[in-house]
Amino acid sequence: MIGHIEGKIIHKEDRALIVATCGVGHVVFVTPETAEHKTIGEQISLWTHLSVKENALDLYGFLRRDELSLFRLLIGISGIGPKGALNVLSLADVDTLTHAIRRGDNAYLTKVSGIGKKLAEKIVIELRDKVGEMTERDGVPRAEDEAIEALEALGYPARDTRAIVRTLAKKHATSQDVIRKALQTLGGHARHAELSAGSR
Repeated sequence: MIGHIEGKIIHKEDRALIVATCGVGHVVFVTPETAEHKTIGEQISLWTHLSVKENALDLYGFLRRDELSLFRLLIGISGIGPKGALNVLSLADVDTLTHAIRRGDNAYLTKVSGIGKKLAEKIVIELRDKVGEMTERDGVPRAEDEAIEALEALGYPARDTRAIVRTLAKKHATSQDVIRKALQTLGGHARHAELSAGSR
């Protein structure tokens, strides 16, 4: 089993890189975002999963350990293979995906090609508790996730709060502190928007 690879990128495609290490070029399947932000000649370090088939050995690579963890949870679900799991990870970052799964947002998951309503529901049912355990194990701040959920309940969309919460979670240990500071920041943003609108 190949669990990690580090080397130089000698070729890239939309969903794959060839990483040269010890004189061997390994084809590694990655998300489009990873491929887009990497260049030929650049050194790269990837956490990997080796998918063994009758006629192929496919290597999947991830920049972050939590991406690999979620990938492995997804391929453990009947009906989702490695390429399907990679498609899910191409939809958004791990924090956004785990948040969607934990809150039971089936509609968000159906944006992935090949993921229908029933399969999305299956992902939520099977992974809702597991992604919570994964975030604790891989060190993703629970305060961040809890704060986003609380702010969403107050009517703030996650897309508007995520960057603010992520920054605050690095400075404050508890979700209560993050929520309080986030509300102050969001209140300031709202006031600024009102003043800007009034000046037009």
